[in-house]
Amino acid sequence: MSELALVFLKLGTIAFGGPAAHIAMMQDEFVRKRRWISEQDFLDRLAAANLIPGPSSTELGIFLGFSKRRWPGLLIAGCCFILPAAILVTAIAAAYVRFGTMPQVNGILYGIKPAVIAIVLQAVWNLSRAAVKTRLLAAIGAVALALSLYGLSPLIVLALSAFVSAGWWSAANRKSRELSSLAMVKRAGIMAAMVGSIAAVPVSLLRLFLSFLKIGSVVFGSGYVLLAFLRTEFISRLHWLTEKQLIDAVAVGQFTPGPVFTTATFIGYLIGGARGAVVATIGIFLPGFLFVALSGPLIPRIRRSRLASAILDGVVAGSLGLMAAVAWQLGRAAVVDAPTLAILAVSLFLLLRYHINSAWLVGGAALIGWLIS
Repeated sequence: MSELALVFLKLGTIAFGGPAAHIAMMQDEFVRKRRWISEQDFLDRLAAANLIPGPSSTELGIFLGFSKRRWPGLLIAGCCFILPAAILVTAIAAAYVRFGTMPQVNGILYGIKPAVIAIVLQAVWNLSRAAVKTRLLAAIGAVALALSLYGLSPLIVLALSAFVSAGWWSAANRKSRELSSLAMVKRAGIMAAMVGSIAAVPVSLLRLFLSFLKIGSVVFGSGYVLLAFLRTEFISRLHWLTEKQLIDAVAVGQFTPGPVFTTATFIGYLIGGARGAVVATIGIFLPGFLFVALSGPLIPRIRRSRLASAILDGVVAGSLGLMAAVAWQLGRAAVVDAPTLAILAVSLFLLLRYHINSAWLVGGAALIGWLIS
């Protein structure tokens, strides 16, 4: 158990670069170096993590901990991977609240923001190459982008994406038993829309916890899809954040190690101080622990179901549309002049052409922004 804790504490401290980098580090650590798990078992757990809502790299770590030491391993692996980033982000949030209006800090964030937009665009491009396998999925992604820009709730967009993909598959196969499953998907989409329409209320720790618990339970496709839900919940619905604060939170999530979902820790501190940071962190990550614990026996059935695969394909395509919409919306706040446009263009070129680690990219953009300021 102590060895399991130490290795995940190490990964949580040095795992810069986003989910893809985290997964690569885990593969190197657990398959190649320690031989705790076979390559095939690792890939099976990675597939399982991608089939459930939440941060895929964090859930992969939780799956690995569960495979080694069952429930205690599940808790140790997940908590030790999350804890270093959560502590660091809380410290940065405290400094942001105290010094965020200083010109030097604003200069650093001025350079980081367009680099973050480039990272999101790169993620959309890379994921779309693997996920958009048909013209139907491309159309679903495009419509999801348009609906998101129009202002439709991300939950409704994802539910509609799943419904259209499953409906298309069902129409092609003409099986009544699949149609009944499709009706279940439709009802689930309606329920998701109802959950997403909670009325705005004054700031409270309970409401903060419930907001992040809801988001952690439905975010699907990538950690970057989280941004769409954060913007809808805390800017459009609750009015607890500004566009500037959200893009700053995203930037902090990028240049710190560990899960991108620790963006929630930063937002929680802005809204409710240290207690808000704790409440937000627990709320956003708790569903991942529960999904991993409950989904093990179901994963083989899901993978064998062609209807479930069609639903998941639609959700992933819709998620890409949401990511593209967020990149556009946040980009308008980040790219404000010629230098920020240049940072965006150069960052995107370096990411797509040379696959530079996003942590180095964000660090370089921060230095450029500081020098300009």
